[in-house]
Amino acid sequence: MNKILIIDDDDQLRTSFQRLLNEEDYKVECAPSGEAGLASISKKVPELVILDMRLPGMNGFEVFQKIHAIESKLPVIIMTAYGTTETAIKATQMGAFDYILKPFDIPRMLNIIRQALDAGRFMRSPVEMNVSPKSTFRDAIIGRSPAMQEVYKSIGRVSSTDATVLIRGESGTGKELVARAIYQHSTRSQKPFLVINCVAIPDTLLESELFGYEKGAFTGATHRRIGKIEQANEGTVFLDEIGDMPFSLQAKILRLLQERSIERIGGRTSIPVDVRIIAATNRNLEDAIDQGCFREDLYYRLKVVTIWLPPLRERVEDIPFLTEYFLTRYASEAGMTNHGITEEAIAFLKGHQWPGNVRELSNTLHRSLIFNRGGPLSVEDIQQSIDKKPQPSSTDSCAETDYDKSLRQWARHMLVSTTIENKFDHCIEHFSAILIREALNLSGGNRSKAAILLGISRPTLHSKIDKFGFTLETSVKKK
Repeated sequence: MNKILIIDDDDQLRTSFQRLLNEEDYKVECAPSGEAGLASISKKVPELVILDMRLPGMNGFEVFQKIHAIESKLPVIIMTAYGTTETAIKATQMGAFDYILKPFDIPRMLNIIRQALDAGRFMRSPVEMNVSPKSTFRDAIIGRSPAMQEVYKSIGRVSSTDATVLIRGESGTGKELVARAIYQHSTRSQKPFLVINCVAIPDTLLESELFGYEKGAFTGATHRRIGKIEQANEGTVFLDEIGDMPFSLQAKILRLLQERSIERIGGRTSIPVDVRIIAATNRNLEDAIDQGCFREDLYYRLKVVTIWLPPLRERVEDIPFLTEYFLTRYASEAGMTNHGITEEAIAFLKGHQWPGNVRELSNTLHRSLIFNRGGPLSVEDIQQSIDKKPQPSSTDSCAETDYDKSLRQWARHMLVSTTIENKFDHCIEHFSAILIREALNLSGGNRSKAAILLGISRPTLHSKIDKFGFTLETSVKKK
């Protein structure tokens, strides 16, 4: 259970906030002053601190500096009123995870809390490499094959440098673990490590998430906001799924890599930043360049060092080690007995293609262990687990595809992270634009074929294209 410390002198806020977070299954402690909060941290460091800026005695900024001196990787969320926004921004630039204005929106605050806890875990939880299969480490890179030995060597060589790294490999091969291992063995390991998934955040929000914005930059921008890149100054930013980053934003990432500076949305001042960029993708970037979806100059800036992660089907000799590791770990976490696995089942696992790679193997073994009735896992146990993968069903309202999950995450993000008044119409319009753009992409710009794909008339498609301001170039080349 994650432990959260709230430091605020408002008795009513502490009580209501504690009740809210307890209902979300967090363990909460409270302190009415900065001195009391620091005393609590000195006894046992929590996973997250939520800190008010205006406190009796020692102010919030002073408290933050002392927290940061005790544990630099402890995420701190600042709560502030409008009158102290600049102080909160200063704390954020010095390493605070984020800040939120009072009175705050509860769903948005809960979302930031989840992000902060994830960030703290990423920074503090070590990624072990080439450990014993009997290990129960939660985060480990397992493998003794020649291909994985090359991965370990690459991590060791690049970690001590500030070189930009591009991690490539299919989905489920462990790209995020490799990025974290590089960070944790680097000279920036005591500084922030922030993960940005370029697919999970809608295009319209990704720019402000990365670069921040100035007050009045757009409707709803009531105050200046610091972006993730600026927050991670002197640290590391991991851009996951960079192959799917909007074409318009790629130029800003290129500028960051070339000039080590950014501009907030609506700003005219160049802001120097010192961050290391680690990027990852499962896309074929060379094909994306040919299709006009990815900048060639950015590609060469990113691939200073490239680490290729092999798919599981190309390192089948690692499957027995991975199997032993996952069964040992999951049995330990659940307090279950691990009866092992038969040789026939291992042979079956080696013969499977594993399109989902290590992630699919992990999930398959976890399900097999849960439903096992005693005795070593058999071929039948494994086969049933593979066959029990969730499938979309018209009679099962709880079943969802990966696409459904991504859409649900996007919808949740839009609902809790935007200040647009009519969010429903905005989301419908945004998704309509995506559908039309992709239909034009698939049809090569042929509007008649695109209309057929969409199931609408050609005049209706024309009116939508005019409404969204699409041109053949923007809709086909710049996805």
